[in-house]
Amino acid sequence: MNTAIHLFSMKIKRIIAGIVFIIIFTSHASSQNHEPAFKVIAFYTAKEDLAHISFVHNANNWFSILAKQYNFKYDSTNDWHNLNENFLNQYQIVIFLDSRPDDSLQRIAFKNYMRHGGAWMGFHFAAFALTPSDYPQNWNWYHNEFLGSGEYKSNTWHPTSAILRVEDSTYPVTKGIPHTFKSAPNEWYRWENDLTKNPSIKILLSIDSSSFPLGNGPKQSEIWHSGYYPVVWTNTKYKMVYFNMGHNDMDYDGGTNRQLSNTFDNATQNQLIINALLWLGGRKN
Repeated sequence: MNTAIHLFSMKIKRIIAGIVFIIIFTSHASSQNHEPAFKVIAFYTAKEDLAHISFVHNANNWFSILAKQYNFKYDSTNDWHNLNENFLNQYQIVIFLDSRPDDSLQRIAFKNYMRHGGAWMGFHFAAFALTPSDYPQNWNWYHNEFLGSGEYKSNTWHPTSAILRVEDSTYPVTKGIPHTFKSAPNEWYRWENDLTKNPSIKILLSIDSSSFPLGNGPKQSEIWHSGYYPVVWTNTKYKMVYFNMGHNDMDYDGGTNRQLSNTFDNATQNQLIINALLWLGGRKN
């Protein structure tokens, strides 16, 4: 009788041990599955221009939703003091949503981050520089070497959609993107430097000539009738992508300041950004 009880007790213990093992293994596997593939930190200012402010709000919402779908961690901050070595080391991708750092130590930290293999994505106003203005061109490495564009020269107005043309369909960023497609409304920038003459710059998308005339003024300089205008590019010396998109259409003329468009209400353009993000994060599309 005692032997039978002992054997039964041993059997129960083995069953319990097995159950505990399964629970621990499942819990461990679950935690591994939910470990983010990469971590993203977005910096923004969100002051002054309502179009840029609305874009930042839309971007933070869109990237947060995207993070759950593609298993990455998305954080954002308007505290540019976080642009330092210790903070940046936590993240594989840095995004500038609407501006750039002005502090010299923050600039050094970002430059070092990029030179040591960090990844970056920038939108619209993140490349803006104009001397004289509140955002002068006083950072040669960023505007001339890293972005390659130099100073801002002019823009279209009002924010309007453009037909964009893929310049290199073999690049991971443009994988699966139609040769031409209609963008979300945007204020388009023209630059000081000719990016086609920079051997380090690979232009991925430009404005197709079928877009002209682009813009409706009222100033004639705000309506483009011809020319070559890159809108998405990468610098092959760094892990980076710049998007000229990032300016929502707003009801300035009507005086309501109501948001009239959302940069992320365009499936093809969204896929372009997703491709770039996954590429920067080291994941195949």
